[in-house]
Amino acid sequence: MKKFFSDFKKFITRGNILDMAVGVIVGGAFNAIVSAFTNQIIMPLINALLSLISGGENGLESAVTILIPGNNPTNPLENAIYINWGAFISAVLNFLIIAMTLFIILKVAMKSSQLLKEAGNAMKPKITKEMKKEMKAEGINLKDKEAVKAYLDEKARRAELAKAEEAEKQRLAEEEKYHNSTEYLLKEILKQLQEKEEPTKKPAKKAK
Repeated sequence: MKKFFSDFKKFITRGNILDMAVGVIVGGAFNAIVSAFTNQIIMPLINALLSLISGGENGLESAVTILIPGNNPTNPLENAIYINWGAFISAVLNFLIIAMTLFIILKVAMKSSQLLKEAGNAMKPKITKEMKKEMKAEGINLKDKEAVKAYLDEKARRAELAKAEEAEKQRLAEEEKYHNSTEYLLKEILKQLQEKEEPTKKPAKKAK
């Protein structure tokens, strides 16, 4: 008996059992919402449309096929055997609405989960095999998150410095290339010629 109750406790406290119980409760409430939406909003609109088309009939309520009539002339459906097409169409509409709603919810949930996963992977630094070898050579334990983070921060800082140095070298190379270009030399020659052609202005003497 002790083992039986222990196994029963493990069974009812398992995560999937609790998730299933929550799903059943939420599903029941969701089914009530969909049924109310179908019966109170969709069906009256369909009945009104069918009434206009059929000239005053009661819409899907009159969509029946009597196989064996009853014995009550005022209520033909009483004690009669008939096919209720209206109830069948209502059930089909219920199914389609539930299926469409669940499809939309699953699409949104999967898309959100994918976006969150991609964002997490983008924020999480990737540790390559070369990095692992370097950390192992430096005596850094891969399970030590603080040490790994400090190593990654230092490596990122060095990468930024190297990137800045490379950009500065490229800028100097471009500047030197421009100074050695024909365009720059022509501009310098033209500038010197213009300076030579300008008359030297002497300061005017003040009248006594």
